[in-house]
Amino acid sequence: MRVNEEIRVREVRVVSDTGEQLGIMLAREAIRLAGEQQLDLVEVAPTAKPPVCRIMDFGKFKYEQQKRDKETKKKQKIVSLKEVKLRPGIEDHDFDVKLKNAQRFLADGDKVKVTIMFRGRELSHPELGRQLLVKMADILKETVNVEREPKLEGKNMIMIVAPKQHN
Repeated sequence: MRVNEEIRVREVRVVSDTGEQLGIMLAREAIRLAGEQQLDLVEVAPTAKPPVCRIMDFGKFKYEQQKRDKETKKKQKIVSLKEVKLRPGIEDHDFDVKLKNAQRFLADGDKVKVTIMFRGRELSHPELGRQLLVKMADILKETVNVEREPKLEGKNMIMIVAPKQHN
């Protein structure tokens, strides 16, 4: 945003600090008018013909803008990707522990990457890993969307699930 002497156009449409239209006038005339009120002339619509400028307290305006930006930043939720690693021969109890971890991550609003790690000859039976991932997806199906179906990548099989959005 350009302020006071930074405004280089000849004519501007001026709006007072109360929102009242003051009409089109020379830029230096508008700057003088703002100066008389101990305020600034701020260009609010530079693309308009002629550009629209507002008489306001620029310091106060910048402060309000920062406050609004801070509030919107506070309301944003950063979604991170958490990972749960399994092996094809995992026992039921260990599977339940990993499932609980995944549920906790999902409850926090994070996406979960479920990875099955194959070693040695286990790679000759990828269907065992796929069964585990499908089993986990079935258990979680009420609360998640499967973003990425189980897929073998090198020695790992990966599936990504995200929490369902409640509207």
